[in-house]
Amino acid sequence: MRFGMLAAALLGLAGMQAQAQQAQGQAQLKTEDEKTVYALGLSIGRSIKVFDLSPAEIEIVKKGMTDSLTNAKPAVELDTYGPKLQGLAKARGEKAGQKYLDEAAKEKGAVKLPSGVIYKELKAGTGQSPKATDTVKVNYRGTLTSGVEFDSSYKRGQPAEFPLNGVIPCWTEGVQKMKVGGKAQLVCPAKQAYGEQGSPPTIPPNSTLVFEVELLSIGSDTPRAQPQQPGK
Repeated sequence: MRFGMLAAALLGLAGMQAQAQQAQGQAQLKTEDEKTVYALGLSIGRSIKVFDLSPAEIEIVKKGMTDSLTNAKPAVELDTYGPKLQGLAKARGEKAGQKYLDEAAKEKGAVKLPSGVIYKELKAGTGQSPKATDTVKVNYRGTLTSGVEFDSSYKRGQPAEFPLNGVIPCWTEGVQKMKVGGKAQLVCPAKQAYGEQGSPPTIPPNSTLVFEVELLSIGSDTPRAQPQQPGK
């Protein structure tokens, strides 16, 4: 998995640079290049969160980067262990996602649906509930389990409208439990969201997703509304 190797390498470089800056005093981002490089570090960190690295493992990543930069003899062969990155990312992602789902299911008011989706009503609605074949208008916010926001109709300043059977299964199932005027949280297992493929660049593979959804109305205001996948 090339992106994994690159991200790990750059993370190590960022860590080495941070250590060097700390040795000289607290890092100050003065130039546009420095700020941009810092943004690169933020982006890389988010892109490899799926590995759920421990502090000790981050140090191992830094060691690998140091050995590469100094032409030291590597502790392992990259040709042997590089191809294992994808499997590790998948296993770590699934484990972290399941842990998040288990914790979400324990929250007061949370309901585990047949598919594994965790539904939690945040505000009771007073209108009708939609069917899978209905078109709905919603406001929503989507985040990774890390809290990183990847999509928001609120930020776009415009509600989303789509046929309920034209979006990810988590939404098709969960939104049907809502009533117009209500608001709910949906915690979506990867299999009920974007699965092993994810939705690059914002949603990594095997991601458990968290949505806050506000059901505004049922029925299309515009003829022939096109399906819109949350997160796209």
